[in-house]
Amino acid sequence: MAEKKSKSGSKKKEGITLEVQLPEGVQASIDNRKITVKGPQGQLTKAMQSRTVSAKMEENKIILTASQNRRKQRALINTEKGNVLNMIHGVKDKVNYRLKICYSHFPMGVKLQGNILMIDNFLGEKHPRKASILEGVKVDVKGQDVVLSGLDKDKVAQTAANIEQTTRIKNLDPRVFQDGIYIVEKDGKPVR
Repeated sequence: MAEKKSKSGSKKKEGITLEVQLPEGVQASIDNRKITVKGPQGQLTKAMQSRTVSAKMEENKIILTASQNRRKQRALINTEKGNVLNMIHGVKDKVNYRLKICYSHFPMGVKLQGNILMIDNFLGEKHPRKASILEGVKVDVKGQDVVLSGLDKDKVAQTAANIEQTTRIKNLDPRVFQDGIYIVEKDGKPVR
């Protein structure tokens, strides 16, 4: 960590700079704190969340800069870097989540109606449970599997969480009633 003394005699910490290299076939542009990334799967645009972190394009790199090298600034700049890397991954390969439909007592029926996933006969309930699907997320129900895919990792993950939380069991023993729809794979990595 490089430190400089200011005129008042106290130590002043320099800023932080991080680089994100764009892979082949992916382009990016920055306009008014909005980062746009284009790739073979599509295009994503997101606004930067932190006001203290700035971004600029240089050749085939995105340069992120924070004004101070403090703990909070390091956390913010690393968050922005993670967001950019997730955008690059999404437009290059797409983000895929897989959920498993599990039931032992009552056979569950899962079907798609527009941007809502309908879950019928969950624990023998007369009214269907509904999970909202965010814009830009594609849902496929194949037998006992529900496959989610999309460009934006945040939206795909939130949709998976919406589905899992819709079938959450309350006031029953989870050792006996294990019915539900559970996330089993996040972007090709199994969930333990």
